[in-house]
Amino acid sequence: MPLSPSETSRLLDKFNHRPKKKLGQNFLTDGNIVHKSIAMADLPDGIPVIEIGPGLGTLTKQLLMNKHQVFAIEIDENLFKNLQVSLASFIQNKQLNLIQGDAVKKPLAHLPADVKEFAVVANLPYAISSPWMESLLHTERIPLTMVLMLQKEAVQRMGAKHGSKEYNALSIFIKAAFENSQVHPVPRQCFFPIPGIDSVLVKMNRLETPFLFNQKTRSLIRKIFTQRRKQIGSLIKKEEEETKQILEKWIANQNLSRNLRPEQISPEEWRALAETTA
Repeated sequence: MPLSPSETSRLLDKFNHRPKKKLGQNFLTDGNIVHKSIAMADLPDGIPVIEIGPGLGTLTKQLLMNKHQVFAIEIDENLFKNLQVSLASFIQNKQLNLIQGDAVKKPLAHLPADVKEFAVVANLPYAISSPWMESLLHTERIPLTMVLMLQKEAVQRMGAKHGSKEYNALSIFIKAAFENSQVHPVPRQCFFPIPGIDSVLVKMNRLETPFLFNQKTRSLIRKIFTQRRKQIGSLIKKEEEETKQILEKWIANQNLSRNLRPEQISPEEWRALAETTA
């Protein structure tokens, strides 16, 4: 079970650790939210689970007790060493594969290359939520399901509809691979220290036929969205000849108005751009 806020504070003091704001370290102290994460995931028996930023091991222990093999990555050296001690028996029997490192650079932790079906359940550090998601999509290995603790605003951006101010390149890439099936609000008081933002648990299920944007198209869409308020016709003029021809062909094939802004173009239409550049 999770530690209470006071117990969490004492444990952190024990190994001389202060929560690092730049790493988004807010530790979950509510057992109901841990159980809600597991229930929302509804994991098939025996499916391997990736956990990003296990922290004090609150969620990790529950996943292990549910007989899942866990692949966890923790960037903080102090927390990593504490986990090596507190979860030593699970590491020894190889149920837990724990590494220290940057999850943005290793979004699948040390998940073996031959594992095709896996899940992600994580209280994702808010500082890396978007970069980690981008890195995950670059791996071309899409989890069956994900349950993530995220900043409320991040979830709104990731699930934003075209035409809204939150709509962005990452939301296009995510919608091509996942669908959001559940969202559960999490009060600020469930963490230590108490964060200054609202959090939610979100469940994302892999689409039956997920689509992954190629690197060339991802880079182009991200570049275009840096000028999201400009009309697509004027943006094309600034591109090199080869890219200009690709965009012109895409506009013609999709019968798009040159007066549209990037934020007004649907995910399906952006997907057609990827197919044009393939």
